Amino acid sequence: MSNQCGNSRIAGCSFSVHPMSDEFIEHIKGYLKETDTSNVWMDTDEVTTTVRGEIDHVFDVTRAVFLRIAQTGVHTAFNATYSIGCPGDSAGDQYTGEIGDPANGLREVQQHTSAKFSLYPMGGGDYMEVISREINRMREKGVEVSAAHYATKLSGDVNGMFDGLEDVFRQTEQSGSSHTVMTVTMSANSPSQKGKKS
Repeated sequence: MSNQCGNSRIAGCSFSVHPMSDEFIEHIKGYLKETDTSNVWMDTDEVTTTVRGEIDHVFDVTRAVFLRIAQTGVHTAFNATYSIGCPGDSAGDQYTGEIGDPANGLREVQQHTSAKFSLYPMGGGDYMEVISREINRMREKGVEVSAAHYATKLSGDVNGMFDGLEDVFRQTEQSGSSHTVMTVTMSANSPSQKGKKS
């Protein structure tokens, strides 16, 4: 089968989630099982879980896994690399099926989250204006945005944050970037957050 990555625009994310709990295995396995992954291709190895599919479904699944663990109150760390248009990707690892609504819901859950993200548009595209516009839209959703070394720092509700990250990723890809990569580090219920204004 020939490489279709550049034509199908299938997105992907390799992520790891770390519940700071003695029951971390139960948290990870349990909430991966509870999350509806029927709209994505998924594979888990000893390092990360990878999901592939349409952009909205990839973000839906990763948001749901993080949020399901974080809402238990345990300190939860999340590291993810989102990618679309990778020229070296494998055509066999694509899920091109469902394009309907995301399956996991959880929109009513409120969870304060802090994050840093970095965006790497490759192969052209008018992305600086796009990034600036989408970051301003995050602010409109109540997400605090500030500068950090090598990244942009975010603070606010997890649903607004994931919506904003998805918008930045999608709009950068649509601006003409042939290969877009976004790295995200996220934390909820951190001990260092206690006592700070949420």
